[in-house]
Amino acid sequence: SGCGHVEAVHIVYDHHKITLHELLYLFFMFHDPTTLNQQGADKGLQYQSAVYYLNPADKKIISDFMNKIKSLYDKKIVTHIQKAKVFWPAETYHQKYYRKHPRIYKNIEQNKDKFLHRVLSPEQYRIMRQKGTESPFSGKYIYTDEKGVYRCAACGQKLFESDRKFQSSCGWPSFDSAYPQSTFIRKDFSHFMIRDEVICRRCGSHLGHLFNDGMTETAVRYCINSLALKFTKK
Repeated sequence: SGCGHVEAVHIVYDHHKITLHELLYLFFMFHDPTTLNQQGADKGLQYQSAVYYLNPADKKIISDFMNKIKSLYDKKIVTHIQKAKVFWPAETYHQKYYRKHPRIYKNIEQNKDKFLHRVLSPEQYRIMRQKGTESPFSGKYIYTDEKGVYRCAACGQKLFESDRKFQSSCGWPSFDSAYPQSTFIRKDFSHFMIRDEVICRRCGSHLGHLFNDGMTETAVRYCINSLALKFTKK
């Protein structure tokens, strides 16, 4: 703007729960880094694409991340990497602005879908963004029994602990519980059935379905597509 300010979000986070790398992934998922001084219909210097760091270690993580994702875009990434200065809280009417005016920023969802179209394989995109299903007994994680964490293949959100996985002979990986607040359930009326769809709370991607026929003490079965998951060993 004329005063040299840039609209930004000041994030305070616990790196044991979410890493800077994960935050950057989310930022670029919802953000267009190829438009100079513009986001959606908003234009001006205050809308420039920028990431601010506090120390050299974070600066390197940001630089390395941007170098890795630049091949995903047809245009040049114009995001500035700058050392953070004074952060001035915005006026009350600017706080939680997206929640107050969600219809104005349809481009956010469009940016997210474009980004995931780039990073997911065609089959993953069909399952996670178009609510498809992989063929039974075709998934790579059906019989995996190693210790670790199953994450969302689209955004990296922790979804299931390996200790919660069990063999159900249904043809897809099965879990009897998910990490708290990692998923939400929505009614699915497709294919002339009424089912509970499991969705990643962070990125809104389709994961699978939830059934009340579990074989453990929770009595539920998260029936999840392998292609919607990314396993990391402990």
